[in-house]
Amino acid sequence: MGSTQFGNFHVSSRRRKRRWAQEALSSPPPETQILTLLSKEHSQSGPWDNEDNCQLKGISLSNGKRLGNLGSILLCAIAILVSLYLLYRSERKRAAVGRREMQVFLLGYIVISICEIFTVGDFPLKSTVRIAFTAIHIGFIIATTWILMLNAIVGYQLLDDGTPLSLALVIGSAAILLVGTGYIALDTGLQWTGYWDSSYDLPRNRHIALYVLYQLAPLVFLVAYFVLEAILVIKVLGETRPMIYLASAAILFAAGQVFNYVVSKYICDGTSGKIDGALFETLFTLLAVVMNWVFWSSITEDDWPSVPPNQFP
Repeated sequence: MGSTQFGNFHVSSRRRKRRWAQEALSSPPPETQILTLLSKEHSQSGPWDNEDNCQLKGISLSNGKRLGNLGSILLCAIAILVSLYLLYRSERKRAAVGRREMQVFLLGYIVISICEIFTVGDFPLKSTVRIAFTAIHIGFIIATTWILMLNAIVGYQLLDDGTPLSLALVIGSAAILLVGTGYIALDTGLQWTGYWDSSYDLPRNRHIALYVLYQLAPLVFLVAYFVLEAILVIKVLGETRPMIYLASAAILFAAGQVFNYVVSKYICDGTSGKIDGALFETLFTLLAVVMNWVFWSSITEDDWPSVPPNQFP
């Protein structure tokens, strides 16, 4: 494993940027949350900042402080309000399959949006507080994508949805991922045990545990969700119209990742460090969540055929 790039955050960011732009690191790198932990300053600043690369400056505040990404902060606030509205709308769909489980997902997304204000938004905070928000942010990303995947399984009605057992399995399993990932992130940033101190070593910043939990696992959960929902809609319900909403959600989410990983440098350069791709990643993720809710709502209407319990496609 030592000769591979698997688990390397700093090097993987640089090489990915060179592949697309044939340049060095952009600023901040796309794994902002992780590199906040691995930076000695515990902020978006780090060894990737130099005169050749765009540094996110945001707007200046008093006492030499700055608000790094005002656009992302405002969009996160909008995302919280929109999610609260979707929670209300979900509550009114009393006969909808997976109503409670969808609400749990929306609650997870609200927590992610709150944390994103202080992490991606580069809100001026003490390093210890920023590390705590970062750990919660990373933990809720993997827990919420896990919940989303379980929402797809709920649609098959292997268990009665909305029951204490169903909610306990969803929330309990997500809590295990949240606590485990959060602890690793906190131990990395605060260096309680020193076990993860090697992840601070340049130029690799290797942290295999967080690489798997933050980069790979959510992607696997999202792909599994889309596959399971596609099978449910096409083979079980025998419909195609809801696939428009599901595909739109996937495209919007992918567009956000393109802005975050590929286009971010050019936005930062073009705005002299005022904003970067994180703003658009937040926007497109919000739109993807809304479209995913529309998809869920469309397949829980009364005119769809019900799925017999314990029936696989």
